[in-house]
Amino acid sequence: MSNVTTWDPFRELTALRGEVGRVLGTAARQAAQGSGTWAPPVDVYETADEILVSVELPGMKAGEVEVEFDDHVLAVRGERAFVEPEGEGRFHHLERSYGKFARAITLPTGVRPDRITATFTDGVLAVRVPKAEEVKARKITVESPTPDAR
Repeated sequence: MSNVTTWDPFRELTALRGEVGRVLGTAARQAAQGSGTWAPPVDVYETADEILVSVELPGMKAGEVEVEFDDHVLAVRGERAFVEPEGEGRFHHLERSYGKFARAITLPTGVRPDRITATFTDGVLAVRVPKAEEVKARKITVESPTPDAR
């Protein structure tokens, strides 16, 4: 009697997927150890009084983030360390970025750099950039030093 073996076309793909996951997991860990710079997501929202810049930095602390304003450019930088999971295992999926990060956001003129504030709450950096008061047009009366010059 002959043995009949059922062919599973997905078995080889499943094995390949596992191997690719292992290789990518290793590459991701190496990348996390500082070989590149990543850019966190940023929202810039403007009101009549200020510009609010929100930067998503989950898992980080306020002391790990540096904010600088120079020549109308708001720079945010820092580094998120990769934490190796405990025990034996492998990643099946790895999307979070690790290592050094940097963002530079050009802001419009007419802001008050001396009044910029930054807070860090629940993994979101919020930088508030107050706008300068607009110079309003006004009518200027022309005066004459002598009454006859009118």
